[in-house]
Amino acid sequence: MQVEKPKAAVDNRTAGRLSKPERRQQLLETARLIVREEGADRLTLGHLAVRAGVSKPVTYEHFETRTRLLIELYRWIDTERITAFRTLMAQENRPAKETVSALAKTYLACGTDQGDEFHAVGAALAGSEERAGVYQELVDAVIEMFLEVLRPHSSVRLESLALACEALVAAGDALTSAVTRGNCSASEAEEVYVNLIEAVTKC
Repeated sequence: MQVEKPKAAVDNRTAGRLSKPERRQQLLETARLIVREEGADRLTLGHLAVRAGVSKPVTYEHFETRTRLLIELYRWIDTERITAFRTLMAQENRPAKETVSALAKTYLACGTDQGDEFHAVGAALAGSEERAGVYQELVDAVIEMFLEVLRPHSSVRLESLALACEALVAAGDALTSAVTRGNCSASEAEEVYVNLIEAVTKC
């Protein structure tokens, strides 16, 4: 009697059973893990295929080039940060001082949570013409969020407040980078950021 060999366990994530959006999500998650564990220089479409357990054509089908993969990963990480920021800032009717404090703490926290990977991917994209457009798109979205949060509390006219928010986003990113590099503590960065926000927005 012929004995049937036991079938190997099948991982649905690598067996081609995922929908296209699910596969794309899996590839982005794996790409992020590669950046975290091995550095952005190791993120290639071929290495991504190996780590994700798929064939190389699958990664090319989703991203076409390494630059496109980096751009999509860059956008995805920042979109995650923006979503977290919006969720944490959703409470309404805060007093001005509480709003400024929450804004500073939340933006820096969201930035440092994603900081290493986001900046590593951004550095890998340095010199890419596409990166400049994507980066500006992401920055504009954050500026709009700052404007939305601060406008009810600021005595500065709208045009000036928009410019102030642009400067504050740049300052927040610089402080995030300082915390990530270990140049200052999160509490030190937060104190500086609160003072900056209050000074330029007159909240």
